[in-house]
Amino acid sequence: MTGRDKWPDLAGCIEGDAHHLPLRVYYEDTDFSGIVYHAAYIKWCERGRTDFVRLIGLNQKELHDGGAEKPVQFFVVRRMEIDYLKPALMDDVLEVVTRVSEIGTATVELYQEIRREDTLLFKAKVMIVLINDKGRPQRLTSEILQAFTKRCSDS
Repeated sequence: MTGRDKWPDLAGCIEGDAHHLPLRVYYEDTDFSGIVYHAAYIKWCERGRTDFVRLIGLNQKELHDGGAEKPVQFFVVRRMEIDYLKPALMDDVLEVVTRVSEIGTATVELYQEIRREDTLLFKAKVMIVLINDKGRPQRLTSEILQAFTKRCSDS
């Protein structure tokens, strides 16, 4: 094997109704004490959401670019509820777990956790909304709705 064939799946994996993204805590993620800086968790959740959306078959770049017959659309975060439960430390190996918890007409609510093995460190409820290039909410297309519905933990 050469090149990318040797790499693990950088987008993580989907198991059942959850997306799992492994990551390591680097020095740049921490404050002076070696404890993860609070904003790093939000960054990691964004990576988890992005890779989850990629693995359920939605191409955010194509949505964003639009095209001759497709409008420009993209997801933005509308609301986050976050709880910092325990600290992560430099060199920890963590896992971002993402699940769909609710689907609206233009929104998707996701539940995200960051874990170190069996220890829950961080949890968040994140509502994303599909908007157009004017910033207005758009109904989820049937393609988008189907992709998320297949992974909804309530279905």
